[in-house]
Amino acid sequence: MFKSAFYHIPCLVLIASSVSLLPQAEAAEFTIGNKLISRTISDDGGQLKTVSLKNAEMDKTIPNADSGEFSLTYSIAGKSRTVTSADFKAGTPKDWSAEGVSGKELVLSGKDIPLNVVVRYGVKGDQPVLWKKLEVTAQSELVLNGVQIENLGIADAYTAYRPTDILAFGPAKWTPPLGQPVYTKESGMWFGTEFPAARNHAKDGKLYCGYKTKTALKKGDTWSSYPAVMGVADDTRFLKDAFFEYIDTVRIRPLRLQTQYNSWFDFHKKVDSKGFVSSVNKVNDELVVKRGVPPLSAYVIDDGWQNSKADWSKTGVWPKNNKFEEDFKSSREAIAKAKSKLGLWVSPGCNFGGQPAIPAMKKAGWKTLDPWMSLIGEQYMSSLEKRMTELAGSPVSYFKLDGLFGHLRARNFDIEGFKGGEEELNANKYDEAKELYLSLGTERLMAIFAKMAEANPDVYITISNGAYLSPWWLQSVDAVWMINAGDAARGSGRTDELVYRDGIYYRLFAEKHDNTQFPIHSLFNHEPKKTSTGESADEFRRYLYMNLSRGTGFVELYLITKELSESDWDVLAEGLKWVHKAFPTFQRARMIGGYPRKKEVYGFTGWTDDQGYLSLHNPGEETKEFTFTLNRENGLTKTSVAAKTKFSVASPLKGDAEGLSKEVTAGESITITLPPRAIRVIDFNRVR
Repeated sequence: MFKSAFYHIPCLVLIASSVSLLPQAEAAEFTIGNKLISRTISDDGGQLKTVSLKNAEMDKTIPNADSGEFSLTYSIAGKSRTVTSADFKAGTPKDWSAEGVSGKELVLSGKDIPLNVVVRYGVKGDQPVLWKKLEVTAQSELVLNGVQIENLGIADAYTAYRPTDILAFGPAKWTPPLGQPVYTKESGMWFGTEFPAARNHAKDGKLYCGYKTKTALKKGDTWSSYPAVMGVADDTRFLKDAFFEYIDTVRIRPLRLQTQYNSWFDFHKKVDSKGFVSSVNKVNDELVVKRGVPPLSAYVIDDGWQNSKADWSKTGVWPKNNKFEEDFKSSREAIAKAKSKLGLWVSPGCNFGGQPAIPAMKKAGWKTLDPWMSLIGEQYMSSLEKRMTELAGSPVSYFKLDGLFGHLRARNFDIEGFKGGEEELNANKYDEAKELYLSLGTERLMAIFAKMAEANPDVYITISNGAYLSPWWLQSVDAVWMINAGDAARGSGRTDELVYRDGIYYRLFAEKHDNTQFPIHSLFNHEPKKTSTGESADEFRRYLYMNLSRGTGFVELYLITKELSESDWDVLAEGLKWVHKAFPTFQRARMIGGYPRKKEVYGFTGWTDDQGYLSLHNPGEETKEFTFTLNRENGLTKTSVAAKTKFSVASPLKGDAEGLSKEVTAGESITITLPPRAIRVIDFNRVR
C-alpha cells in the first residue's frame, strides 16, 4: 500500500501500519516511537503537552517550548473562538490500534467549549516517521474554521520554502506557500501535514502545521483532521532526501515511468478521430515496430474532443463532440494495436476549452467565477466527479487536468463579494479568504481523484495549469505541473529552449530562490518537443538527452509527426530506450550546478546502488570545467558511499566519455571540460 498509515478523505478514521510503544518514563508521561524516532508526551494534571522529540538516528533530543499542542478555531452564530489543548482536560492514555498500527490515544473534554477531541499518535513499524491526528466531536451546532494539528516550540525549526504570497494576477507569480514541509537546522527533523493546502510554517521558534476549513457540524457530528507527520534523517545535510523517501512511501501509486504521445502540437483544437488515429499509427510504427522502443504508456487526445456548445447543466459536463465516435471507438482500437492506453485532456475549472459552456451553467444556477467555474460549487463539482469517474472506469488510463485554480497569468478565487477575477484580490488582506478557497477546492478535487482511483486503480493523473507544488498532491495524483512556465519553451535554438525551461527548474529548487520541496521525478514539464526537422542529429540528440536527464518519470512527446525525418525518429528511439534504462535512478534525481540564465554550467544527476547518470550543459560562450564528486550530496546512496562502490564510466553520446577514467569510485571526483554550448551525458554502472 502506498498511502500513509493515517491518510484519509475527511471524516474517515485512521488506517494503516504498526507501531512500537516505548516504556513510560514516568506516570504522567508516555513515549510513542521506535528505534529511529520518538515523541514523549505528558498528560500531567489533565494537560496534554509534547515534552520532547527525539531523532535517534542522530541521537538528538529537542524539548518542546510550547504548551499549546494543537488549536481549533470554530464559530457559533458568527462569533469565532480559537481554543488550544489548554482548554481541554485529557483523559487517561489508552492503547490504540487499527489495521496494523498501534499507538496511544487520549480523549479530551472541553472545559467550557462545545467540543470533545480525540488525539492519536503512532508510528509505522521501524520507519523514521511519526503521525498525529485529531478527531473532533461537536457538542452543539457550530462551524469548524481551522485547525493547527501541531503547535510546537522548536527552536531550530525553519520554513524551507521562501515565497509567501498568494497572488491572483501576475505572469509566473503563482507560488502559494502551501503544502510544504518545515525543517530543523540542527536536529535533522521535518514536519508537515498530509494535505496539499496545509500551511506548515515556522517563525520565531514556533512551529505550526494546520489548514483552513469550513465544516458545519451538528451536535454529535465527528470530523477528522488530516494527519500531521514528522520524520527524521541521519544527517541534516540529507534532510530533503529523507523527506522525499517518506513521500515515495505514501504516494497514491508507486512511481512509474509514463511515456506517451500528446496530440496538441500535431493538431491543437482541430484534433479529430481520423487525424489522431493516423498519429497513433505513425508514432507506434516508427518508434515501437521499426526501432524497438517499448510500447508507450498512453496516447493522449488533448483539447478538442469535448462539446463545449452543449448545455452541460443538462448533458452533464465534458461531453464528447461529434469529431469522435461513441467511446472513442476507432482511437481505442488503434491504441490497443499499439499495446497502449487512451489518455484525455480535461480542464476541471473550465479555464481552457470549456468556457463556451459556462453561460448555460450559470443560467441554470451553477456556481461560476469570472470567467471560470468554482471548484467548490456543488452542482458543477458533482457533475465533474460523475464524469471523471465514468471516464476513468471506461477506461481512460491517463488524465491531463489542465486548469485548476487558474493558469500562468491569472488565478481565480471563490470569495464572497467578488466575482473571482478582480485584480484587487492580489492584496495580502485577502490571503485568508484565498487560502480557504484553495483548501476547500483542493479537498474537493482530492475526493474526485479518489473516486477515479477506485474506478481505475492504474490510472495516471497529472494536474497542470493552476496547480501548486505540494509534494502531498502525490497522495492523490502522479505528477504536477512545474508552474510558472509556458507550454512551449522559448528561444531561437535548442540552447535557448533548454535555458528557458531549466532556468525555471533552478528558480524552483535552488535554496537561494524558491527552495521548493518537491521531488523532481514527479514534475510535468511539457517536453520534449520536436515540431520540425533540419537540425543535425547530434544537436537534436543532445537536446533530447539533456531534456530526459531532468529525471521526471513523466515523459510526454510533443510532436508534429508529419515533419519528422527518419533521423529524427532514430534519435527519439535512442532517447526513449535510454530513459527506460536510466529510470530507476530518477528516484533520487536532482539538479546541480549554477543558474542556466546566467550561463553557468548546470546539470542533473540520479543514482541507485547499482547505477547513476550525470548530465551537464554549458550554455555560455566560453569553455568551462565542472568537477563532480560522487558523494551523497550529489545523490549517491548512503550504501554506495559507505562501500566505496566502483562504477564504470561510459556515455550514450559519442565522445562524451573520452578523457575520463574508465572507472571511478564513490567518494572520488571527475572533472569534465565543456566547450561553449556543449552538453555532456555520462552513465555510471556498478562494477561487479
